[in-house]
Amino acid sequence: MSTAIVVGGGPNGLAAATALAKEGVQVTVLEAAEEVGGGARSGQAILPGLLHDHCSAFHPMAVGSTFLNSLGLDRYGLSWSWPEIDCVHPLDGGDAGVLYRSVEDTAAGLGRDGSRWRLVFGRPSAGFDRLAQDIMRPLLRVPRHPLALARFGLPTLLPGSAVARLFATEKARALFGGVAAHAFRPLHYPLTSAIGLGIITAGHRYGWPVAAGGSRSITAALAALLLDLGGKIETGLRVRAASQLPPAEVTLFDLAPGAIVDILGDRLPSRVARGYRRYRHGPGAFKVDFAVQRGVPWTNPHAHRAGTVHLGGTFAEVAATEREIHAGRMPERPFVLVGQQYLADPQRSVGDVHPLWTYAQVPHGYTGDATEAIIAQIERFAPGFRDRIVGRTVRSTTQMAAYNPNYVGGDIVTGAQTARHLVFGPRTTLSPYQVGIPGMYICSAATPPGPGAHGMCGANAATAALRYLRRHR
Repeated sequence: MSTAIVVGGGPNGLAAATALAKEGVQVTVLEAAEEVGGGARSGQAILPGLLHDHCSAFHPMAVGSTFLNSLGLDRYGLSWSWPEIDCVHPLDGGDAGVLYRSVEDTAAGLGRDGSRWRLVFGRPSAGFDRLAQDIMRPLLRVPRHPLALARFGLPTLLPGSAVARLFATEKARALFGGVAAHAFRPLHYPLTSAIGLGIITAGHRYGWPVAAGGSRSITAALAALLLDLGGKIETGLRVRAASQLPPAEVTLFDLAPGAIVDILGDRLPSRVARGYRRYRHGPGAFKVDFAVQRGVPWTNPHAHRAGTVHLGGTFAEVAATEREIHAGRMPERPFVLVGQQYLADPQRSVGDVHPLWTYAQVPHGYTGDATEAIIAQIERFAPGFRDRIVGRTVRSTTQMAAYNPNYVGGDIVTGAQTARHLVFGPRTTLSPYQVGIPGMYICSAATPPGPGAHGMCGANAATAALRYLRRHR
């Protein structure tokens, strides 16, 4: 029987391990924390029974993941729950851009921009399952659906600001810009439309669901399946040097590139080591979880039914904020993401006290306290919010990195989403999962197709490892 070691038990590490175990490989996962899950963990941080997601929260890419859907994870307790409205982006004065799963319902609320929204998102959303076969793997491959990929891909080359200018109304521009800001990049840079177009298109196909019982349900299901397949999981074991790695025919790292350099040292080819050392991390996330009595008193009525609320004002304001944090300056009004997962999954609440998931985008390694800035942004669109807070817990950029070492400087997407990164992965190569040592691979969110709990980075790396095992049997 072939053997494999997977270092890191986040969604991608567990996905890689499961893909290998399904093919009869004896797999052991080594996880530094006391529990697996990486960014897809959940817990009761403020009140007993009040459930908060630690990082990963909404899953438009995971619910449609061809790999996860091939595993039958419902047998291990994974189920999805949808809010009535996917996302709301409120504006000063009470208006808002409202994102529904339905393209038509979204377009109907955008007035004269409705037809343009249909034009941009109608066809790719209807054909997303075909499109995903290309965009959920390395881009520098012969596409399986070249025409569909070309139609979708050409607009993604544009800056987010260029796509926003397609829309005439402020609420349509802001709605797109808030989703594009998930890239943590200045929106006038090339390819910054890619994240926004990808997430919105996937959401129009599958919605923005939560995992019932918390994001931990995704990785708990993967771990349970892995154990049923004969795999092993060892927690509380941080690998710091190659000498700690047990013998195995293949080794996969669900780690940021810099950590792989630290572990493998001189064993890495110099070109790979240079590429990994030059790997850039982006701005950070400053996370605050709140316990809120009676929920948030939003001014806009749609926000009361939305799983996600983006707080950043107009597109111009969001774009200015992204420029500031990229330059290392903390804006007075940061872009804030708010998650109301309990609307889709009421079991997370305790009576009329609800968990509110928030984070502000802040400069890389930001050492200040953004708690008051987050509260002020919520108060801006929900006067009286402060009076409903009954508890809070904070995780700074430093604490984010301690919680998950892949989040260097608080970078929760495991790497600056530069054009080079989006096209090539962690270094300039046509083989983004190989680390230059036969039988060793990187499978973290630093590799294509990037961040999310979809498991496709791990599945793709496992496919490369399986090819290696077949060649060497």
